[in-house]
Amino acid sequence: MAERSFKKEVQQLRIGAGEEFRGEGILAITKALLENGVGYVGGYQGAPISHLMDVLADAEDILGELGVRFESSASEASAAASLAASVHYPIRGAITFKSTVGTNVACDALANLASGGVLGGALIIVGEDYGEGSSIMQERSHAFAMKSQIWLLDPRPNLPSITEAVGHGFNLSEASNTPVMLEVRIRSCHVHGSFTAADNRPPALSVRDALANPRRDTARVVLPPASYVHEKEKYEKRLPAAIDYIVENGLNECFGPEDTRVGIVLQGGMYNGVIRALQRLGLADVYGKSAVPLYVLNVTYPLVPDQFLSFCEGKDHVLIVEEGQPDFIEESLRATLHRAGAHIAVSGKDVLPMAGEYTGAVMLKGVSAFLTKAAPHLLPDSRRAPNQPEADPDMPDLSKTVPPRPPGFCTGCPERPIFAALKLAEQEHGPFQVAGDIGCHLFGSLAPFNIGGTTMGYGLGPASNAAFHGGDGENRPISILGDGGFWHNGLNSSIGNAVYNKGDGITVIIDNFYSAATGGQDLLSSRADNATRDTRHPISKAVEGVGVDWVREVDRTYDVGRMRAVIDEALTTDHSGPKVIVASSECMLNRQRREKPLMKKAVSDGRRVVKPKFGVDEDVCTGDHACMRLSGCPSLTLKTLDDPLRDDPVAHIDQSCVGCGNCGEVADAAVLCPSFYQADLVHNPRAGERMMARLRRSVIGWLQRRRAARRLQFETVA
Repeated sequence: MAERSFKKEVQQLRIGAGEEFRGEGILAITKALLENGVGYVGGYQGAPISHLMDVLADAEDILGELGVRFESSASEASAAASLAASVHYPIRGAITFKSTVGTNVACDALANLASGGVLGGALIIVGEDYGEGSSIMQERSHAFAMKSQIWLLDPRPNLPSITEAVGHGFNLSEASNTPVMLEVRIRSCHVHGSFTAADNRPPALSVRDALANPRRDTARVVLPPASYVHEKEKYEKRLPAAIDYIVENGLNECFGPEDTRVGIVLQGGMYNGVIRALQRLGLADVYGKSAVPLYVLNVTYPLVPDQFLSFCEGKDHVLIVEEGQPDFIEESLRATLHRAGAHIAVSGKDVLPMAGEYTGAVMLKGVSAFLTKAAPHLLPDSRRAPNQPEADPDMPDLSKTVPPRPPGFCTGCPERPIFAALKLAEQEHGPFQVAGDIGCHLFGSLAPFNIGGTTMGYGLGPASNAAFHGGDGENRPISILGDGGFWHNGLNSSIGNAVYNKGDGITVIIDNFYSAATGGQDLLSSRADNATRDTRHPISKAVEGVGVDWVREVDRTYDVGRMRAVIDEALTTDHSGPKVIVASSECMLNRQRREKPLMKKAVSDGRRVVKPKFGVDEDVCTGDHACMRLSGCPSLTLKTLDDPLRDDPVAHIDQSCVGCGNCGEVADAAVLCPSFYQADLVHNPRAGERMMARLRRSVIGWLQRRRAARRLQFETVA
């Protein structure tokens, strides 16, 4: 079950030539793949391209009709390795994953693929997760493209440009026998628009046909002496062929007048930001017509020196807009000018930040600074200054008034009670050395739990604690590993590694039935029925299969007492070797996505539906708030009472509660107070339940009136 379904939207993938396609960027990319005769597609989900995998999964029947093989890969490495089908066969293949973490995982396969080269078009669609909305380390795909000589496309963020880039990516790959990386940024993935569709094309050679006629070419195998030849071939044959294709097909674009003494060179993905900045300066209109010449690099690697020098002819000053660091493009273009003996002033990271996302405000400030220095006459009077752009208005420091909002677990998350149990165990055993992992559970390193301090990669939580696995400390090290990371890389790199090296640490595997951090996709241990995938493979059997002898399972993580007891057992057992706790409960977000539509339909059909709600008795709550320190649920908050004799606010559960019961569980496990209660909200109650409800209301009302009558009354005397 993914984050959302595209069953309805994917029907647009069937439209033919001349029809208008309207939709989101990821859906348009899928349509472009089908129009360009792709033979097989693979990938691993991860923002911002998780939805692309979801679209492909929902369109699997359409892919099947065209003879296209689709695989939801076990990891990015698995996806990249599948491109081997394009090495010996003229089959077009595409894979997709999140960068740069996905590229890091896939780098071994990609490096070998780029060395030997490809016969069929090989397209790597990378979700470039860079900037303020990112969830990973801030790096760029550009460095990897340069390292392995994989051509890098960065199209303008609109649907016609993106879909054209898919077709050019396949053609460029085949023309230069080199894999091509298509970089789609967050905004490109989710931009909406339209383009004129073409007919879907079955692959010229399907994987089924290729199996009937196997081929091999030892010159493509990365072994000496062929590997030395590959290096020479990259520079002498593939690079010139790529540049020829880029120039002949006009992949890079020029806009604006030709006779202006200044110009802007920019990555294709930065086009909208640059145009918006020029619009605000009165130098471009809403249709993108610019008064400043623009050289748009829809291909950011390789660069085309002659094309760049041609753009610079007659100009005194150019601005290079390159988001992120290092400044690969700027340094390369500066070197091109130097080698050509061209005396042109270049601006780039001097007026734009070296690192960080080029937001609208950043772009406006940078372009203003450049034009103030290079062509102040182009600026309106309000923006004109002798040596600097218009000063920014004074902005208040909101960090002093707005409280920080770090990421945290969803309401009802089954991972929260696991960390509550660990926190309680710390009170008895002292602080632990805890290693986190990629996934929702990494939020446990933040308040209110403050458990875990490292993350080294997907599935590498226990491996990152390997230095502490000797068992020499007073407490055993504890590692957190999610089910998604476990199946991605953790079974071998973390669990198998611990078994082989006789590690004495504890691993808590959080099994929430889905790859929840990447959008809620099914995986090997998912407990839902999946018509196209093989699921229901227990994690416990897998860890036992690689040699773990001490395995405990907790089938309901909300049972904090049980969770704490198992952790205590793992900390105190005499067993030597890895200890694995598999803590299982369904991801509440996916559970709500699954149950809410069913519950809504049941209510509308007149069936009896019971929905539990939890609350706090204001008269019993002491205002201790320890429950919040052990829960951190967004639905658990504070409430100030009207009672003048009680100054401290009490705990309060708001309407976002999903009835998981964690707050009451931690209150009970911590021996705090009995103030938590459960109330069942009954839809379409039976006749007897209605009668009992009326009776309860009348009795409670009578008691309330009697209490009010006995209360002392004080009247104000004028």
